Amino acid sequence: MADDIQELSPEQANLLAVYGGAKPTAPDWFTAVVETPFEERFIEVEGARVRYQRWGSSGKPGLLLAHGNGAHAHWYDFIAPYFAEDYCVVAMTFAGMGDSDWRERYSVETFTKEQLAVCEDAGLFAHEQKPTIVAHSFGGFITMHTGSKHSDKFAGIMIVDSPVRPPDDEWEGPPTRPRGNRIYDDLTSALARFRLAPPQPCENHYIVDYIARHSLKHVEKEEGGEGWTWKFDPFIWRRFDAMDKPSEMLMGITCPLTVMRGEDSILMGEKIWSYMRSLRGDMAMVSIPGAQHHVMLDQPLAFVTAVRAQLAAWSVSA
Repeated sequence: MADDIQELSPEQANLLAVYGGAKPTAPDWFTAVVETPFEERFIEVEGARVRYQRWGSSGKPGLLLAHGNGAHAHWYDFIAPYFAEDYCVVAMTFAGMGDSDWRERYSVETFTKEQLAVCEDAGLFAHEQKPTIVAHSFGGFITMHTGSKHSDKFAGIMIVDSPVRPPDDEWEGPPTRPRGNRIYDDLTSALARFRLAPPQPCENHYIVDYIARHSLKHVEKEEGGEGWTWKFDPFIWRRFDAMDKPSEMLMGITCPLTVMRGEDSILMGEKIWSYMRSLRGDMAMVSIPGAQHHVMLDQPLAFVTAVRAQLAAWSVSA
């Protein structure tokens, strides 16, 4: 397992540069699944429009999918349809990211309000069976807070590659950005600069390309002309209020809890994995072989299988 951040060359980090704006060839299963229709909705939460997507019937148990830092609901376009036969599946986009509005200030409390509001609007709380949350990375920390305050509203929570560090290795958060997002002259140039954060190689370039295209927006330049830039708020961490310690939030969850990681994740090495195990002996811990931090990009079908297995296990024990 890797415990240190990888040093990648520009060629390794900029995975799409070699394609010159063309789409990498995708397998049939991926092409078919991302064409699955979904409903798109926007709701207002604390003055900001929050976007979400919904697959499946509202008469089925709810499954809420939450993304990582700087990401968006489209990270689940190739995951969510696999659950739509049995669940009403909702993938949300947090404020400050994707096509949701930016805020003047951000807080874990407001992000929790967004999760609850999306569940309410999508009808996930209306079913006799409580909904489940699956949350990746940054979304996992938000969900720890949501779970620590509102466990009674959920059937279970799965946290995916969200490291809870020991006291002697606490993370101070990502560095704040000194300037806004760059505007590129054309889509090809923007795609060539897309990088995963934290940086890592990924063999599935067709997935990276798909999420990269959904991470960009067409804009007008101040000096005239048009270009492309990233959708996320570059100053989100400068405007983010402090949150509770992740260890305390994790310990506060009282509904069924599972923690997953990419087995080769640079953020979830053995020291952190062991520490998390020491905090909660009652939670399931699952490693996805061949996956790094961005588990659903590296091993999408194995990720689907792991989530299905956990949902089935909870259903049997309920």
